[in-house]
Amino acid sequence: MKILPVLFVCSVAAMAQKWEVGGGVGGGFYTSQDVTSPAGSASAKLQTGLAGGVWLGNNGSGHWSGELRYEYQMGNLALSSGGTSATFGAHTQQFHYDVMWHATPSESRIRPYVEAGAGIKLYQGTGAQVAYQPLSNFALLTQQQDLRPLVSAGGGVKFQISQHLQLRLDVHDYATPFPKNVITPNSGAKVGGWLMDFVPMIGISYTN
Repeated sequence: MKILPVLFVCSVAAMAQKWEVGGGVGGGFYTSQDVTSPAGSASAKLQTGLAGGVWLGNNGSGHWSGELRYEYQMGNLALSSGGTSATFGAHTQQFHYDVMWHATPSESRIRPYVEAGAGIKLYQGTGAQVAYQPLSNFALLTQQQDLRPLVSAGGGVKFQISQHLQLRLDVHDYATPFPKNVITPNSGAKVGGWLMDFVPMIGISYTN
């Protein structure tokens, strides 16, 4: 019988939690890395593209919370060097969990916040293969997939616009090791480092 009080306390605690589910749209802006070879170098990255995401969050009564997020982003693979460029269709998908700290309590109508977390990101090349690809002496843009660990950091503001609706404005920096399986250095060439993906987004959330 001792288990009944424990279950009751857990049920009350779960009911006291404030859940949030939402979605948003924005754009992704990537940094680049240089593919180097004895012949010189080429800049490699993903082009700017439309991004969309959804999230499920659990907000406590204090300043801390957390949320599970999924984002889909369009953006072609791209190489450029000396006025020559090559592009290849691609998109990315990512899952991550972020821990959030809010500057104001949960009952506040305006809540600035910062967050950080980790997860995974899948790069997928979707373009059509051709017999000759410009700058192929540096790297090949391919139809492969590349699953990479992801580090997430960002911040924003939540505005309570009605009893159950929030407007969210935020920006994230998503960092992964360079996806060599989709932008593959050719023989004698090399590339390393991390790609940074800066994603500003506007969204709407429903809270209980």
